[in-house]
Amino acid sequence: DEGRLGLATEAMIRPWKKLNSTILSDHRIFKVRRDRVINPRTNAEHEMVVLENPEWVNICALTPNNELVMVEQYRQGSETVELEIPGGLVDEGESPLESGLRELREETGYEGENARIIGSLFANPAIMNNQVHTVLVENCVQKHELEWDEGEDILVRLVPVADIPGLIGTGKIRHSIIVAALQLFALERGD
Repeated sequence: DEGRLGLATEAMIRPWKKLNSTILSDHRIFKVRRDRVINPRTNAEHEMVVLENPEWVNICALTPNNELVMVEQYRQGSETVELEIPGGLVDEGESPLESGLRELREETGYEGENARIIGSLFANPAIMNNQVHTVLVENCVQKHELEWDEGEDILVRLVPVADIPGLIGTGKIRHSIIVAALQLFALERGD
């Protein structure tokens, strides 16, 4: 209950009124937006920056041998090679589930059954407007040729599910959105 969580039941945070919004720049996979807003507590005006992003999807692809289909790839932001689960942008006209199955097939060649969304989270609600959806696909087997786009360079890895907590703990898996997806996966399985 709210009292047990330390939240005052009579207090309530209200949305901030948006006075105007302007797109400052468009960068293919995101737009930078400036919002002029009013804090309802103080009535002070503030300028906020928001990154408008498409929805994202991550895929927990489980093999019959209780392994997760994972990928290693270079990430320009951190300038590191990261161990992750497959994922990508939700294309216009596709549902997150459809995009997840497409990304899994394109990046790894795997497909499976009983595909479902196991959770949807905000990527970073402080500055981003999108959600990231986590799809679970079971009994995955490799059936297709890889279909990487020209900006991808990926190594596919099969990782035993039992190894995941240790890989997170030792920093071998450190992409925060991937760690969140793996937590949703663990909750789904009751781990």
